Amino acid sequence: MIDAVGNPQSLLLLGGTSDIGLAIAERYLAARPMRVVLAARPSPRLDAAAERLRTAGAEVTCVDFDATDTGSHPAVLDKAFSGGDIDVTVVAFGLLGDAEQAWQDHATAVSLATVNYTAAVSVGVALAERIRAQGHGSIVALSSVAGERVRRSNFVYGSTKAGFDGFYLGLGEALRPHGGSVTVVRPGQVRTKMTEGMGKAPLEQTAEQVAETAVRAVRDGKDLVWAPGAFRWVMSALRHVPRPLFRKLPI
Repeated sequence: MIDAVGNPQSLLLLGGTSDIGLAIAERYLAARPMRVVLAARPSPRLDAAAERLRTAGAEVTCVDFDATDTGSHPAVLDKAFSGGDIDVTVVAFGLLGDAEQAWQDHATAVSLATVNYTAAVSVGVALAERIRAQGHGSIVALSSVAGERVRRSNFVYGSTKAGFDGFYLGLGEALRPHGGSVTVVRPGQVRTKMTEGMGKAPLEQTAEQVAETAVRAVRDGKDLVWAPGAFRWVMSALRHVPRPLFRKLPI
């Protein structure tokens, strides 16, 4: 259970090598030791992530998780929850890909849609079943401002995040009567492995900055936050720009 000051005793990271997900785990570990389950495909990166959290004071176990194998997801979550209740689950897996290839190559588009949306719905429904059973639990769903108003520059990725965002906001409402909650986090560009090689973007943040926003939002019981907070006002304005003008903007 999450203690009186908002610190969980257990955390599941779906996307166990995610820079932002690991930063969230470390942010919680700074307050107290806890049990962490890392769900990802076996790899040296997963081994390094587990060691990183053990050094920070976590009791770590790893579960084999393949986002594209949706049929296996219920069994993956059975293993993740086999050690006891999970207080916080971070949904942090996803693909960015090449934006131009994504709309011109069938396999690339299907892969993005499968991982970023279909797999996210799959684990979300399976998670909801377990949260209802235990009567409590928080989900941190890492979305993106790219899904708020989908742009020509990365519309395949943006469309998957729009679907992800809508699903998890709805899931939060569905879980509310059962003791569960969902916090959707909408970051802009974050300096992580996923964005290596990309130029610096306006309002860019580090994984640690996004983690701070996410942890504070869960503690405050928020359904939705932007990282940084200024993106709330930027995106509010962009949503109301007429389409003929919007397509001319350099974004």
